[in-house]
Amino acid sequence: MTTKDEITPAEEGTRNATTRTVAMPADTNPSGDIFGGWVLSQMDIAGGIAASQCARGRVVTASIDGMSFIKPVKVGDILGVYTEITRTGRSSIDILVEAWVRRDQIGIREKVTEATFTFVAVDENGKSRPLPG
Repeated sequence: MTTKDEITPAEEGTRNATTRTVAMPADTNPSGDIFGGWVLSQMDIAGGIAASQCARGRVVTASIDGMSFIKPVKVGDILGVYTEITRTGRSSIDILVEAWVRRDQIGIREKVTEATFTFVAVDENGKSRPLPG
């Protein structure tokens, strides 16, 4: 039987594959696992890509909600980050961001973390601006 964490977002058809990268030895913490901050930064990059496309311009990260690390990321894992816009406001965009790994280059996929990121569209002066029509 397959659990929800073993189904890839692409198979579910609800989230967009936004970035993919390989976890490297330079990204480890003292225990040898990939540093959580590195995973968070990859998620922020992917969320920012999705938000800037929606905003058709510059965005900034306003908040991160509900971040939970489910499983560790290991050196050599392929980290795929998937995004889904869940809400838009006047100038803000909420994006569900999930990080999944493919272990051993061809192994099973596992969800390692997720969070909701809120981005705000800003103008060239860094002031919030409305999202396009």
